[in-house]
Amino acid sequence: MFIQAIEEVSKFTRPIHTIIRTYGGKQIIPGAATIFFVNGEGYAVTCKHVVELIASADQINQRYTDFKSERLQIQQLPKYKQLLKGLELKYNFLPDTIIQVKNNFVESVDSMSGFTWHLHPTLDLAILKFNDFKTLHYQQSARFLKDADDIKQGKFLCRLGFPFPEFTNFTYNNVIDDLEWTQQGITVSPRFPLEGMVTRFLGDEQHSLYGIEMSTPGLRGQSGGPLFDNNGVIYGMQFSTKHLHLGFDLIDKDILVNNTMRKVTDYPFIHLGQCIHVNVIKSFLAEHSIKFSEA
Repeated sequence: MFIQAIEEVSKFTRPIHTIIRTYGGKQIIPGAATIFFVNGEGYAVTCKHVVELIASADQINQRYTDFKSERLQIQQLPKYKQLLKGLELKYNFLPDTIIQVKNNFVESVDSMSGFTWHLHPTLDLAILKFNDFKTLHYQQSARFLKDADDIKQGKFLCRLGFPFPEFTNFTYNNVIDDLEWTQQGITVSPRFPLEGMVTRFLGDEQHSLYGIEMSTPGLRGQSGGPLFDNNGVIYGMQFSTKHLHLGFDLIDKDILVNNTMRKVTDYPFIHLGQCIHVNVIKSFLAEHSIKFSEA
């Protein structure tokens, strides 16, 4: 049903690869998010929480650079361990504190001087502009649904994103205590489509109608990915997943597992994806005088 649509939407949907490291260990934690481009001028739409992570990377990395500089000054002193604990307290570094974040924008543009962004004041929506690129690496742009009356309960739609990151083109440089992108390893992660039915709509007193609820979850890594129909027309953008308790609880239930009776406890939930409504995205783009197409 969505075969051709996925091919079309893939032409303007791209992953953001992220690697992070915490103070408590040298293990590199990979992650991903999704953006999709709305015109040929380097403008893309994604989640506000995605852009906030991008925006915070320089500050996080600089803070760790400053920490390393001060640590170097005390490494040869007799009370190094005691002084180090004081330094960790100064920077508020705990084992689970994120100390480094590196982002890689895959197949978006050839190069850039930086970003311009616009964050929605209340919703998880943002516009990201790639600055001073020379060549675009996406083939076309999104086409947004013109008449939102077509969005009704029971309609099947699809989302596209990049969960389950498989890229491995990164390493930890022990000599300089830093994360690095490399030319070796897997540089891509496979796209992952996920279909679902429109179940309900999202709204409140402040925004009125602002979102679409889906019968299947949005997966980690699909945040910022497009919601589209079988023609590849954009209906919205995945931003979160809600978890509703079903009430079909099993407590110390006896079941047969591998020929052995075992007691099982289970509290099941249904996981429902939440998407920003197409009308909200179009209004936000128009507010900032950004070109987009409708279908």
